[in-house]
Amino acid sequence: MNRPPAGFSVLAVAAVLLFTLPLIGLVSRVSWSSLGSVLGSDVVLDALLLSAVSSVAATLLAIVFGVPLAVVLARSRFPGRALVRGLVTLPLVLPPVVAGAALLFALGRTGFVGRPLYEATGIVVPFSLWAVILASTFVAMPFLVITVEGALTGLDGRHEAAAATLGASRWTIFRRVTLPLIRPSIVAGVVLTWARAFGEFGATVTFAGSLAGRTETLPLTVFVALQTDRDVAIAISLVMVLISFAVLVVLRDRWWRAS
Repeated sequence: MNRPPAGFSVLAVAAVLLFTLPLIGLVSRVSWSSLGSVLGSDVVLDALLLSAVSSVAATLLAIVFGVPLAVVLARSRFPGRALVRGLVTLPLVLPPVVAGAALLFALGRTGFVGRPLYEATGIVVPFSLWAVILASTFVAMPFLVITVEGALTGLDGRHEAAAATLGASRWTIFRRVTLPLIRPSIVAGVVLTWARAFGEFGATVTFAGSLAGRTETLPLTVFVALQTDRDVAIAISLVMVLISFAVLVVLRDRWWRAS
C-alpha cells in the first residue's frame, strides 16, 4: 500500500480534531452526579421512545419505497430520469426547515393534498406522529437511494446474466442474485438512513411542531432544554451521540465492505 504524503497526515489529524473537540467539549460539561435522574425523567423517556419509533418507522418506509426507486434509477432508462434523480437528492442539500415548510404546504390542513385528505377522512397530518415519521423519511431516504443505486450501477452483471440464461425470472434474479450481492450496501444505506432520521430536527419542528409526549423527539427536547435547563440538554445530547456512535461502530465492517 502506498503511504500518503506527509502533509496529508497533518491535515488528517486536524480533520480528526475537528470531529473530536466538540465531543470533548460536550463530555466535559456533563453533570455526572445528576445524569441518571435526568435521563430517567418522563420527558426524556417519552422523547427517547418517540425518536426510536419514528426513526425506525422512517427507515422501514425508506426501505419499502427507496430500494425499488434505486433499482428503477439504476436499471431503467426513461425520459426525465435525471430530473427524478435530482428530486430524490434534493433533500440532501435543502435546508431542513424549508423541507418542513414544503411538507406543511403540501400535507397541511390547507395544503393541496392535505385539504382533500382532511375533507374526505378528517385526518390532519401535521403535528402528529405521522408528521414526525414523514418528515424523517423525506430527509433520510435519499441516503438509502443513493447508496443502493451506486451499488447497482457498479455491479458486475455476469452473475445476473448467467441466472437469466438458466431461465430464472427477473424477480428470482433480483431476489436470489442481485439482492445478496448488494446487501452490504443496503445495510450501509439503512444505517445512514436511520442515523439521519434519529437526529432529524428542522423538518420535524416545522412540520410536526414540538409537542411534549406527542411530537417532541430527542433533538427537539435538546433544543427546548437549551433554553430552560442546560444540564438536561447536555445529558440528552450525550445519549444521542453514544447511541449513534455505537450503531455505526457495531456495523462498521458492513459499512466498509459496502464502500
